[in-house]
Amino acid sequence: MPVTRLDRKADDSMSADVKVALAADHGGFELKEAVKKFFDSNGISYTDFGIYAPERCDYPVLAEPACLSVRSGECTAAVLICGTGIGMSIAANKFRGIRAACCTDTYSARMTRQHNDANVLCLGERVIGEGLALDIVKVFLETCFDGGRHAQRVGLIAEIEGRNFK
Repeated sequence: MPVTRLDRKADDSMSADVKVALAADHGGFELKEAVKKFFDSNGISYTDFGIYAPERCDYPVLAEPACLSVRSGECTAAVLICGTGIGMSIAANKFRGIRAACCTDTYSARMTRQHNDANVLCLGERVIGEGLALDIVKVFLETCFDGGRHAQRVGLIAEIEGRNFK
């Protein structure tokens, strides 16, 4: 399995080659808006799959188009936000080819990229503050998959997925 790189260049900065799918339910709306500002100020391309106002909605409906855009290659990765990040993570992991991780710290964000080749980051607006959330997003996007022994494990996950998602 090849080493995947979400956005690392020689200068170690976030790249314009990255396109992120972004979605949130009502519990993650405010944090989604902060992430959009972060992306805008750092030149990170994204597609906002909603919601567009803080009205009650169901997170699986918003996770689906974002995950499908990652699976199709339209987007490189996704950031999904709800109240805890857990619901979005559960919904995202129902899609073949999606490896979503709910992260509450930068170490977990780094490790899920390096070891699991996660392509979807889930955050909980009610769990972490905006500053930490933006740090987590930055680390997630800047970290590369290590490959090696980890590629074999990701391959095993794909085999399980193939047997169970028919």
